[in-house]
Amino acid sequence: MRENGRIAVVGAGLSGAVIGRELALRGYKVEAFDTRGHIAGNCHTERDPDTGVMVHVYGPHIFHTDDTEVWDYVNGFQTFMPYKNRVKTTSGGQVFSLPVNLHTINQFFGKTFRPDEAKAFIEEIADTSITDPQTFEEQAMRFVGKGLYEAFFKGYTQKQWGCSPTELPASILKRLPVRFNYDDNYFAHKYQGMPENGYTDMIGRILDHPGIAVHLSTPFSRAQKDDFDHVFWSGPLDSYLDHEFGPLGYRTLDFERFTHDGDYQGTAVMNYGDVDVPYTRITEHKHFSPWEEHKGSVCYREFSRECGPADIPYYPIRLVKDKEQLEQYVARAQQETGITFVGRLGTYRYLDMDVTIREALDTARAFLGRTAENAPMPVFVKSPI
Repeated sequence: MRENGRIAVVGAGLSGAVIGRELALRGYKVEAFDTRGHIAGNCHTERDPDTGVMVHVYGPHIFHTDDTEVWDYVNGFQTFMPYKNRVKTTSGGQVFSLPVNLHTINQFFGKTFRPDEAKAFIEEIADTSITDPQTFEEQAMRFVGKGLYEAFFKGYTQKQWGCSPTELPASILKRLPVRFNYDDNYFAHKYQGMPENGYTDMIGRILDHPGIAVHLSTPFSRAQKDDFDHVFWSGPLDSYLDHEFGPLGYRTLDFERFTHDGDYQGTAVMNYGDVDVPYTRITEHKHFSPWEEHKGSVCYREFSRECGPADIPYYPIRLVKDKEQLEQYVARAQQETGITFVGRLGTYRYLDMDVTIREALDTARAFLGRTAENAPMPVFVKSPI
């Protein structure tokens, strides 16, 4: 690699922006390409011209992390305002708090348990005959019992993933989804907040460097790779390899946008656990910026479905079939040179924003830290498997 080499980053979202800036700071000439007409990818935010509400165009993104360096990094480009995600859910004609906590348990069962009493009660109703949970349903039944599972997890999960929870691996439900106190903060991370002026403004500031040229509404093809010293690809892994082994499975989202003159639901996120309600949740976007005041409101009803060729991929499914395909794609990608696959789509993994930034920083440092001239850069800094 010659000094001040030419770098392409494909995708002007978090991965591309962070990698691009780190390399531009070291004198590389960076060109960022994105097929969309805006930066920030699925984190894109914009002001609604009628209400003034900051809208999360592709669904809400809430920043939370325990990574101090990442927190300091994003605060270097945007002031993060305090924000706690307090999710509610409508189930069986009632509204409850999520995650399941002591208030949820007492309300659902009509009790006044103290923490130790609630814990003993949940252990009593849990299905202890399940000793080695293999599916999502078994995992939930083992830890919370039939009532809570069917009210808060079964219908929502079926709508979100488009299949029965009996077909999903237990790993999707990684932790015991119960708190035996009244803490209704959805996340438990040390740092939580929202960028004061939105994610698009923040990512625009990251990309604002004289060494970075941004090309919007501009696809990047494999044929262009040889024009650059190295390519960082944050688009879909299977797309770059021309879907050689078939398309990897994703879920996509449809949004039904509507406005309301006032406060529609009194909270940012209202889940709908009943399977006969076709949408998974309603988000009310002015509540994501509680430091602002707006009379009008912008809301989204959110529907999940299988991702088609023309759709925006959101969630990698990663069931058995998809993992087998992924192994084929990873083996095929390892044959490539001059390219590194990054981010949620490039590594076919669901990544929170803080993890995306952490891996982008690590990738840039791995690239800059090679000790020998022309030393090879890994195709995957973080393995998808």
